[in-house]
Amino acid sequence: MSSANSPVLHWEDTPVPCLEGDTALEALLRAGIAIPHSCRAGACQSCLVQAKSGAVPAAAQQGLKDSLRAQNYLLACLCRPEQDLTLAPPGQGVRIPAFLTEADWLSDSVLRVRLAASEPLGHRPGQYLTLFRPDGLGRSYSIAGDDLELHVRRIPGGAMSNWLAEAQPGDAVTIQGPAGDCFYTPGDPTQPMLLAGAGTGLAPLFGILRDALRQGHQGPIWLYHGALNERGLYLTTELQAMAAEYPNFAYRPALLDRDGPLPELISRDHPKLNGWRGFVCGDPTIVNMLRKRLFLGGMASRAISADAFLPATLK
Repeated sequence: MSSANSPVLHWEDTPVPCLEGDTALEALLRAGIAIPHSCRAGACQSCLVQAKSGAVPAAAQQGLKDSLRAQNYLLACLCRPEQDLTLAPPGQGVRIPAFLTEADWLSDSVLRVRLAASEPLGHRPGQYLTLFRPDGLGRSYSIAGDDLELHVRRIPGGAMSNWLAEAQPGDAVTIQGPAGDCFYTPGDPTQPMLLAGAGTGLAPLFGILRDALRQGHQGPIWLYHGALNERGLYLTTELQAMAAEYPNFAYRPALLDRDGPLPELISRDHPKLNGWRGFVCGDPTIVNMLRKRLFLGGMASRAISADAFLPATLK
């Protein structure tokens, strides 16, 4: 319920009243203002906006870089205004122009997209970026390589995935990021590492794996890629070739109808994970199960990095 004391958002020349309990994103969307958004949970950061005046609630800046906080940027999906705010789209330098350089199918449902940015992104393989179409629709994807390689699962009726499937090299997009702390850092080059995920959760793991090997990681690296059946696997030839080239790398494709649940398979292969480092990526349900399994196996919680793919609210 709105009241005379309810905060008002000002977007360009449009006043937008907030209802009780509204987030800024909800109020703006209800007013017909097209704000890019995806997860509505503060993870994808695609609803980033800048406050030109008014006090920014601390919760609205959760997970943002210090440099963005200092410029009064906030996440509209996390912002519950306490007083009037004047908001504006992100300025130049937060979102940068890019274009598609290549797209090819890795499987029946996974499209590999490569991008070129107009300026260096300063990313690490395993982080994620948010990709925007020319009309402002945004989706977040993990980075599978130094060359801004993304793995996009085509979803029936998916607005972004189907657009990308029809896009051509040279088509313009905008990108924001990188974000996330799921990436390789040298640390102890002899420490055993376990990488596990399902579906396109392979994308950040593939990037982390290649980065670790390129930096000369010497300890054992096990990569588990889970799928319901053979059709759900991809990059198998590349990963098998890498396993043949690097003696310390083991690739384990895991099929539910053959190997059982992925956490149980890992537990059978590695009942003790004391001293290991882990990376788990994919659907939040499988990520949570994997984190629990690695922790129960003896892996320290601080040694587990995770990237849970929150679904878009609108395909």
